[in-house]
Amino acid sequence: MKKKAVAAAIGLTVAAGAIIIATSSGAFAAPEPGAAPAPPKGARATVQVDPNPVWRGQEVTITGDCGGGTGLKAVLSGFSETKPVLEDVRIIDPNPAGFLAKARLSDTVGNGVGPVFVDCGGEAGVTLIVTHA
Repeated sequence: MKKKAVAAAIGLTVAAGAIIIATSSGAFAAPEPGAAPAPPKGARATVQVDPNPVWRGQEVTITGDCGGGTGLKAVLSGFSETKPVLEDVRIIDPNPAGFLAKARLSDTVGNGVGPVFVDCGGEAGVTLIVTHA
């Protein structure tokens, strides 16, 4: 289940980076000059991790909004279930307008960058966390 959610979040993130967007008429159009393209439906959640960068064992706060999703359902991190970037993930407030979760950076990670995904019940989001040993 988690592998499917991570794969879906990665796919949605890649789609959100597309240069063109679908308009309400269904045609494709380039964004206005200087304007960021709107993310596609399914990839509208936003997520921030603080502090970032973070050290082994340090607690982090995960915040954001669900971008139209029903509320925070899960926080996933890393590239596999066997080596997560974040451990002891606790959803404190699943509010879709402003969620809050806490987690601890795994003791097994070294220096690098890892993804942090959120599942917001119909919308997903991703950010990167910088890790230090």
